Amino acid sequence: MSRRIAATFARLKDEGRGALMPFVTVGDPSPARSPDVLHAVVRGGADLIELGFPYSDPLADGPTIQQSSQRALEAGTTLDRVFAIAAELRQATDIPLVLMTYFNPILQRGPERYLATAKEVGIDGLIVPDLPPDEGAEFYAACDAIGIDPILLLAPTSTDDRIRLACDGGRGFIYYVSLTGITGARASLAANLSGKLAHIRAFTDLPLAVGFGLSTPEHVGEVTQFADGAIVGSALVRVVEEHRDAADLPARVERFVASLAKGLRRK
Repeated sequence: MSRRIAATFARLKDEGRGALMPFVTVGDPSPARSPDVLHAVVRGGADLIELGFPYSDPLADGPTIQQSSQRALEAGTTLDRVFAIAAELRQATDIPLVLMTYFNPILQRGPERYLATAKEVGIDGLIVPDLPPDEGAEFYAACDAIGIDPILLLAPTSTDDRIRLACDGGRGFIYYVSLTGITGARASLAANLSGKLAHIRAFTDLPLAVGFGLSTPEHVGEVTQFADGAIVGSALVRVVEEHRDAADLPARVERFVASLAKGLRRK
């Protein structure tokens, strides 16, 4: 189990507030500028960061994150560079780093070698959307054994059997996908979100973080009334896209993340 993730959620619970977890595609707009973007996210008030590995066939991601992955790949981002950027970020901050990837890069590198490197550079959690817990039990057990939390996903369509499976196999927190479909900013949140989370809480004591569709401070505030964390991805990635050539890109990222942090609801 990751010390950092558990400690962060415990501290925030004591403080009476939820966690802000921005998502950033590593290597976007380029490997050279990506560290500045990530440091800006930290300065803006992130409690955890979801590091997106740029992948050519991202099944769960919408157009905004797909395009960010393409930009990062075209700029020369590789798995080794992602790990190097994560290592540099870890030297500068102790906040939890959660790596989101698909399983093919793990398989190509070799799961044992992949996990060893991830642990070495300071990764605390791993999200693999295309590896469900029933098919990935052996890999997720290896994550847990090395001290990297396997972060498992649930959705509005998850049955009780699937909820139980994810809650039993997951560590750190449960990632609740608030709507069916792909990532992308939405104007409003899914209906009955609080009821869905209340149902999942009957199965686990793990923190529940909500992602997919969150884009504004108001969304963050609404979600953290009843969830332990709010994950914002496409809206932040769009800031990077729109200002990728600007000298003040890090400042713009910092301001956007700070605006999201102001939306966190105190409980």
